[in-house]
Parts: sequence; structure tokens; C-alpha cells
Amino acid sequence: MDIIIAAVIFGLITAATVFVVLRFFSKRIENNTMTNMKESFGAASYDALEKNTDQFLKLANEKLAQQTQANVQELAGKKALIDNTLQQMKTEMNSVRELVTRLEKDREQKFGELSRGLQNQSQETLRLHEITGNLNKVLSDSRLRGQWGERVAEDILNLVGMVEGVSYRKQTGLGQGHGRPDFTFLLPDDRLINMDVKFPLDNFKKYLEAGDDTARDSFKKQYLKDARISIKSVTTRDYINPAQNTLDFMIVFIPHEQGYSFLMEHDPSFMDDALKLRIIVCSPWSLYAFLAVIRQSVDNFNLARSADKILTLMSAFYKQWDNYKDAMDKIGKGISALQKEYDLLMTRRTTQLEKPLNQIEQLTRQSDLTTGESKSENWTE
Repeated sequence: MDIIIAAVIFGLITAATVFVVLRFFSKRIENNTMTNMKESFGAASYDALEKNTDQFLKLANEKLAQQTQANVQELAGKKALIDNTLQQMKTEMNSVRELVTRLEKDREQKFGELSRGLQNQSQETLRLHEITGNLNKVLSDSRLRGQWGERVAEDILNLVGMVEGVSYRKQTGLGQGHGRPDFTFLLPDDRLINMDVKFPLDNFKKYLEAGDDTARDSFKKQYLKDARISIKSVTTRDYINPAQNTLDFMIVFIPHEQGYSFLMEHDPSFMDDALKLRIIVCSPWSLYAFLAVIRQSVDNFNLARSADKILTLMSAFYKQWDNYKDAMDKIGKGISALQKEYDLLMTRRTTQLEKPLNQIEQLTRQSDLTTGESKSENWTE
């Protein structure tokens, strides 16, 4: 392209030069001469222009051929680059396709696991719903609610390590007309602590299910009142009776941690008033701690009470142990003496016994040799 532009410029310059020359000579030559000159220079200019045009076309063709060749080479290089890029893209697409396939398989697997998990969760939710419904039925019945509270207490007793008949008795009567506690704990020196299970839950449930503040406030007051009535009801019975070897207090167990916490929060004087009546009110957590302390105290008391007996037994044991060691020493000495006698028999006594036998054996060999020589002489003769 540069050669073509140069050729065009060169042609224009040549034409301009010819035109300038014609105008210069036209002023000095007459009309006829001017006409002839114009024709001569016109022909010369035409010839020059034709030659320049041929040269221009030749150069343009050569430049075009070179440029075409360069373009072909450049296109070939770009084609190779494009082919290489397409091959890389194909490879990457295959990798992406494999990744998508693996992700799809993993998605199907995860989806299956999620589906099974959701199914199991749905089943567990149904079971929980059934258990909640059954628990709700149990808590709605005062008799069943009391049995459930006793079962919670028994679970805590087992967790602490108490054994029925050894550490406590269940539903022991105190006499006609006096009622009976749910549990009686057995202490050293035949002392007793009684415990009753109380579960005033009806108004607390209504409080939780109430839809307006007025109803909730009413049910809350009634629940707090029910709790105090339950505490006072045990004071009419002989659960605290030193004449029957009970301690000077008893335990009331509320087996509902949320209800117990609500009671402590909204009636701060409840515990103090109960202690004035010599009643200790416990929730599941506090009952566990209280009974653990009782059990440890009983174990320590029994251990201390049996310490003298243990010392007596240890004294008798040490006496017998000393006798045992003396007897073992005698046996050891006897075994040592017997070992010495045995060693004496196996060494010196055995040697003394073997000497005559060795001499007899030598004499026998000499006799055999003598007899053999005499026989050989007889055979020679």
C-alpha cells in the first residue's frame, strides 16, 4: 500500500511539472509554435504518464502480491492460534462437563440423603407429636400426673444411687387417718425423712395457653395460690413427727422445673414461708443435689460408726498375720535344713558310696582280662 501511494504521488508531481513547463514556454512562443509545443509536450507527457502508470501498476501488483502472501501467512498463523485455542476450550469444556457430571451425581446422592433425613425427621416429629400428646394427656389427669411425678423422683433416686428398702421406702403408711408420704428416707439410728410429691399444674398450663394478659394474670395468681395450698396440705399430716423418729423437717418435691422456676420468680417469699413450716421445696435439680448430700452423709456416718469394728478386725488380722509369718519362718528353716541334708546326700555321701563300686568294677575288669589271656594261651597250645 505504501508503494501504491508513492506511485500516485509521483504521477501527480510529474503531471504538475509538465503543466508548469508548458505554461512557462507558452508565454515566449508564438501561437503556432505554442500549439506545436503543446502537442509535442502533450505527447511526451502522455508517454511519460503511460510509462509511469505501467510502472505503478507493476509495483502495485508486486506490493499486492507481497501483502497477500503476508496476509495468507498471518491468516495461517491466526488459524493455528484459533485451532489451538479451540482445542484448549474443548479440553476445558470436557473438564467442565466431567465436573458437572460429578456434581450432578453428588447432588443426587446428597438429595437422596437429604430426602431420607427429612423423612426420618418427619417420622421423629410425628413420634414427638405423639409423645407430646401422650404427655399432655398424662399431665391433664391429676392421678396420672402424680404417678408421673413419683416416677421422676424414683429416677433421681436411682441416679443418686439409693436403693429401695435400703436407702428409702416408698408410700409408707404412718397410721390410720394420717395419710402417707410418697417416699421415706432411711437415716442412721433409725431416723427418717419424709417426702411428698406435689404437682399443681392445671392453672400453670392455662397460664401458658391464655391468649390475653388479663386471663394470664388471673391464671398466674391461681397457680401461685395452688402451690401454697399444696404446701399447707402436708402440714396437716404427721409427716414431721419426732415421736416416730422423723427429723424436724420434710421435703416437698415439685417435678416440673419450669413450674418451679416460675414459682420462685413470681413469688419470692414462697420458699421462706415454706421453711417457716419446716418444709424444704425441691425441683428435680435441687432434689438431686439434696439427696446426694444425704447419701454421702449417711455413708460417712456408717463409715465412722464402723471404724472401731474395723480397727478390731485389723488388730485380729495383724495378730494372725504375725502367727502366719512365724509358721512360715519355721517351715522355711526346715526346708533349708532339709536342703542341706539333700545336698550332703547328693555330694559327699554319693561319692563315698560310689568309691567301693568303682573299685569292684576295676577288679572285675582285671579279672576279665586275666581270664581272657589264659584262654588265649590254651588255644595256642
